[in-house]
Amino acid sequence: MVQVPKIKLNNGQEIPQVGFGLWKVTENTADVVYNAIKAGYRLFDGAFDYGNEKEAGQGIKRAIDEGIVKREDLTIVSKLWNTFHEKERVEPITRQQLEWWGIDYFDIFYIHFPVALEYVDPKDSYPSGWTNLEGKVVESKASIQETWQAMERLVDLGLAKSIGISNFQGALIIDLLRYARIRPAILQVEIHPYLTQNALLDFAKSQNIAVTAYSSFGPQSFVELDWDKAKDTPPLFEHQVITTIASKHNKTPAQVLLRWATQRGLAVIPKSNSPQRLKENLEHTNFDLTEEEIKQITSLNKDLRFNNPPDYLGTLYIFA
Repeated sequence: MVQVPKIKLNNGQEIPQVGFGLWKVTENTADVVYNAIKAGYRLFDGAFDYGNEKEAGQGIKRAIDEGIVKREDLTIVSKLWNTFHEKERVEPITRQQLEWWGIDYFDIFYIHFPVALEYVDPKDSYPSGWTNLEGKVVESKASIQETWQAMERLVDLGLAKSIGISNFQGALIIDLLRYARIRPAILQVEIHPYLTQNALLDFAKSQNIAVTAYSSFGPQSFVELDWDKAKDTPPLFEHQVITTIASKHNKTPAQVLLRWATQRGLAVIPKSNSPQRLKENLEHTNFDLTEEEIKQITSLNKDLRFNNPPDYLGTLYIFA
């Protein structure tokens, strides 16, 4: 079994540095999760918005029932969607998500985006997405403070071991830290060589907040969504800097991109349906890039964000 390095959070909890991301895992999700567990993955990063929590839970149950893992061996991660930010909605939807997963607690539970939208009943639309039942993006009046205090209650109730924030930038984090009774243990944001986020990482480090990078392969995750920005951007897998370093170390471009992240102290959550790539992604920490190679990769930064709501909604300028 691959020995995956651990990251220690500011509350003492340890999590695997390499996990499996469940975004866009829409086919045979239970089998995908089960096979990832067999391959050695122990952290699974899900969300209400991904629409596959029940199926992911079935894969976990199968692995537990077969004795491959125990619940405590796994780090199960999910997120609070934008339509549940009012304080009275946080606990009920968290309990619903836990029921879908078939578990009693989340190891990490994030606020998915720092934006509150009009409530949509999951019975009427699942997953709720960004729009209401009339197809409009309508913001609600819930503040981040209101939502965070409801998140803290999840910890008090034992429904979440750690709470975190996703897609938050510096100013919002500074504000949240002023009133947080329980500090965020972890921040999840888009990070890849085209979007290195150096200042945000420095700030998170100064506040002892761990960071998980998503979309580690840059445009790759978004090409299949048919987004022009992703299609018009040179793939990192084919970039000369990445392929040259990969050849030198006899590694794949994916392994080089993941190692660039984990050597910066980040956790990563790649996904793959290929057994070979599953193994390669998990084993990418068994070599080291030189300091010069890390600098070369970091110099590819274009401040190019792919998960930017105005690009696909025409509104919600979260990162403006």
